[in-house]
Amino acid sequence: MTKRTRVIAIATFIATVACAVPAIADQPVYLDLDRTFEERAADLVSRMTLEEKVGQLGNNAPAIPRLDVPAYEWWNEALHGVARAGSATVFPQAIGLAATFDPDLMHEVATVISDEGRAKHHDFARRGLRNRYQGLTFWSPNINIFRDPRWGRGQETYGEDPYLTARMGVEFVKGLQGDDPKYRKVDATAKHFAVHSGPEADRHHFDARPTERDLYETYLPAFQALVQEAKVASVMGAYNRVNGESASASPRLLQQVLRKDWGFDGYVVSDCDSIEDIFLHHKIVGTAEEAAALGVKYGCNLDCGKTYDALLPAVRQGLIAEKDLDAALVPLMLTRMRLGMFDPVERVRWAQIPYSVNQAPAHDALALRTAQSSIVLLKNSGVLPLSRDVGSIAVIGPTADEVMSLLGNYYGTPAAPTTILQGIREAAGPQTKVTYARGADLVEGREEPRATPLIDPAYLRPAASSQERGLKGEYFQGRDFTGSPVLTRVDSRISFRWDRGSPTDDLVARGELSAANALSGDDFSVRWTGQLLPPVSGRYELSVGANDGFKLFVDGRVVAEAWDLNPRLQSRSAFVDLEAGKAYEIKLEYFEDIRDAEVRLSWQLPGAKPPFEAALDAARASDVVVFVGGLTGDVEGEEMKVNYPGFAGGDRTDLRLPGTQQKLLEALHATGKPVVLVLTTGSAIAVDWAQSTLPAILVAWYPGQRGGNAVADVLFGTANPAGRLPVTFYRADEKLPAFDDYSMKGRTYRYFEGKPLYPFGHGLSYTRFEYSSLELDRRSVAPEGTVKVTAKVKNVGSRAGDEVVQLYVSPLEPARPRARQELRGIERITLRPGEEKEVVFTVTPQKDLRHYDPERKAYAVDPGKYEVQLGASSADIRLRQPVAVSR
Repeated sequence: MTKRTRVIAIATFIATVACAVPAIADQPVYLDLDRTFEERAADLVSRMTLEEKVGQLGNNAPAIPRLDVPAYEWWNEALHGVARAGSATVFPQAIGLAATFDPDLMHEVATVISDEGRAKHHDFARRGLRNRYQGLTFWSPNINIFRDPRWGRGQETYGEDPYLTARMGVEFVKGLQGDDPKYRKVDATAKHFAVHSGPEADRHHFDARPTERDLYETYLPAFQALVQEAKVASVMGAYNRVNGESASASPRLLQQVLRKDWGFDGYVVSDCDSIEDIFLHHKIVGTAEEAAALGVKYGCNLDCGKTYDALLPAVRQGLIAEKDLDAALVPLMLTRMRLGMFDPVERVRWAQIPYSVNQAPAHDALALRTAQSSIVLLKNSGVLPLSRDVGSIAVIGPTADEVMSLLGNYYGTPAAPTTILQGIREAAGPQTKVTYARGADLVEGREEPRATPLIDPAYLRPAASSQERGLKGEYFQGRDFTGSPVLTRVDSRISFRWDRGSPTDDLVARGELSAANALSGDDFSVRWTGQLLPPVSGRYELSVGANDGFKLFVDGRVVAEAWDLNPRLQSRSAFVDLEAGKAYEIKLEYFEDIRDAEVRLSWQLPGAKPPFEAALDAARASDVVVFVGGLTGDVEGEEMKVNYPGFAGGDRTDLRLPGTQQKLLEALHATGKPVVLVLTTGSAIAVDWAQSTLPAILVAWYPGQRGGNAVADVLFGTANPAGRLPVTFYRADEKLPAFDDYSMKGRTYRYFEGKPLYPFGHGLSYTRFEYSSLELDRRSVAPEGTVKVTAKVKNVGSRAGDEVVQLYVSPLEPARPRARQELRGIERITLRPGEEKEVVFTVTPQKDLRHYDPERKAYAVDPGKYEVQLGASSADIRLRQPVAVSR
C-alpha cells in the first residue's frame, strides 16, 4: 500500500465510523466499550477540530474538555527503573543489565519496572497530576549499537553486539508491555531509530552515512526484532540525519523499512526538538511549517517539542492536508485506548496494581540479584575472594562512597542506596577494620561538592536535652518555611539526593503517609536545627552542597550561603573556629524550586591531611586495599556541558583511567599492599597498567541501588561473579577509527583485527567449567533448514557458579566481506560443584548465517563452510565444529 493509499484508507475509515455508524444517544463511538479500539480511536479523531488535532500531536497534549479527553504528557523514562518520578527501584544501568547475558532476568526486571510505572501513574492521576514523567508511555529502551567506546550514552545501551542487543531488548519490551490480550501495561519505545551513537556535540546536525551492509547487518537487526517479535508500541526517531534524511522524518527508514518492510503498526515519536533540527540545523527545509509538514508526511506521529504547533499554518499554506494529520493522530489515540485511558479503571487489569509495589522488598531483592549477576571479574590472581577474617581493609577512591556511581543516567530515586563503601562495611567480619579515604578527585579540574566527609551523627544532636543523634528536620511545602511542616523528624546525616522526587516518597511507598499529604517533588523547603559538638578544637571547614538554595548558620550567624536557583549542585564552604566540649547552635535552611533536588552538610576536621596523603596512610595501615574508581554519570552521558581532560560534551576523548586516579592507584601499589581495582563505569576503560600489575580487577558498571552490597558480595565470595563484557575493552594505545565514521570496519569484536585488552563476552569466575561433547545433528544444511547444536558443560571447581555459554558462528571461506565472528546464542546456567548440564541451541541459516546483499537489496545465505563455536567469550572458544550450507 502506498503512503497516499494508506492515508486515503484511514480517512475513509474515519468518515465511515463518523457518518455511517449510528451511535447510541449520548454515547459517542469512542466511548462505546463494545466497539474496537480502532473504531473508537478513529471516531474520536473525527470529532476534533483542526486546532485540537494539532494540539494532540505534541508530547504535552492539552485536554479537550468538550470531548472528555484528559491532558496527557507522553514523555516518560524507564531505562533501568522508573526515572525522574520520585522514589523507585533502581536497577543496574542498561549496560550492566546487558552484562548479565540473561534475557530471562531482563524480563523480570522490566516487569518490576512496569509494575512500579503503572502504580505511580495511577497515584499521580488520583492526585490530578498529569505532568512529564507521570504517564504510561516510556521512551525506553535504547537499542543503539555501542559501536565506539567514546560515546557517553553507550551506557544506556545493551552493548556492541546486534544479537545480544536484540535478545535483551525483546525481553525488556515484553516485560514492560505485559501479556494482557486487550490492554497494554505500559508502552515501550525502541530508540533511537536507527543509526545513532555520537558524537554528542554533533548530534543535532551530523549526517551518519553507513554502508548498506552495515545498516542491515549491524544497525537495524535489533530494531527489527523489537518490532516483529516484541511488538514494541513505539519507535523514536534520532536527531541526526541518516544518508541525508532526517532520522525523525525519513521516508526510507520510517515509511519503507519500518512500516512497509517490517509491518510496524505503532507510532513514531521524534527525539526532543529533532523536528526543529530539520530546518534549524540540518537545513533540509527553511521553515518550521515545512519541517512540521515533512515530519507528519514521512511518518513521525508525535513531536517531542513545539515545532508541530506550526502545522496549523502549514495546513492553511497548503503544505499538508488535514487528512494527513488524521492519519498521524489515529495511532496516538489508539495507543491511549490500548492503555485503558478511556475505559473505567476497574476494567483495566493493570490499573489494579497498588502503589505499595513501589520499592517493595521483593523488588529490592531483585535489584541486588541483578547487580550481582552483572559484575564482571576481569582478572584474579588468587587474591579474591577476600576472607571475612582479614584484619583491615582500606577502601579508597573517588567513587567508593558516591551514590552517583550507582546510578548512571536516566535514573530514579532509590530510598536507601548502598554505596560500595557501605556494602563492604556491612559485609566485613566483626573483627575487620574498614577505613576509608577518597584520595583523589574523579577527574582533574572538576569541582567536587561531594568530596568532603559528611558530619558524623555522633557530633550532632537535635536539641540540648536530646539523646538522639542528628538534626531536627522540618519539611515544608513551598520555599519560604511558612505554615506547619508536612513532616518533622530527626535526620542522622544531612545527605539527600531526591533528584526529581520528594522527601516523602519513601513514606508514601511504605504507607506511613498518605499521598494527599505528601510533599511534591518541586517547591519545598527544609529547615534543620540542632547542636554541633566538635570532637577537637581548631579551625573546621564546614561545607554545604545543594541544588537549589541554602543558608548555613552557626550560633545565629550566616557562615555559608547560596540562596539562588542553580541547575547543578553548587557548594559553599566556611572556615569556623570551634572548641571541643562546647555545643554550637547550627541551622541549615534549604529550598528546592524545580527539577533536581540535593543537599549535603559536610566538614573537614582541623589538621586533616591532604586526601592523597590520607589515602596512602590508610593503605599502609591495611592488609588489603580496595580501590573504587572509574567514572560516573557526571562526566559521561547525554550532551553535557563537560570539558575536562579526557572528557568533552558527554563523550570521552581518552579511554584511560582519569589521570588523578591513575596517579593514586600507582602510589597505592607502591605501598606493597595488594590492591583490588573495582571499576564503576558505563563504558570500556583501558586499564593496561592495572592488568599487568594488580592482582584483581572487576567491573561493577553503575550497579543500581544495591550496588554496594553486590560488589561486597562478590569481593567476599558470597556471590560468584558471572557477568560478561557486552563491549570490547581496547588497549590504551589502540588507534580507533574516527568517532564520526559510521563504518563498522575495525570496530567491535565482529570486525576488530587487533588484540583487545579484554574481549567481548569475557568474564571470570571463582570456579572452573569444562566443555565437552559438542554435537551437530547434521553437517550439511539447506538455507531454509536448521541445525541442532548440543554440548555438555561441567563445573569442575569447588564452588557453585553460573557459566554463560556463548555460541558464535564464523564463515570459513567468505566470498565477500563478512563479520569475522558473530554471536548467535547465549545460555546462562547454574552449576553446583561437580554438576554437568547439557546446553541446546538451534542455528537457522536464514537468520544466523545471513548477510545483506546490496546489489539484490535483500538478505542472502551464501553456500559454503561455516564454523559453529561454543565458548566462554568471543576469544575463549572451547569447542568448534564445521557445518556446510548447501545451495
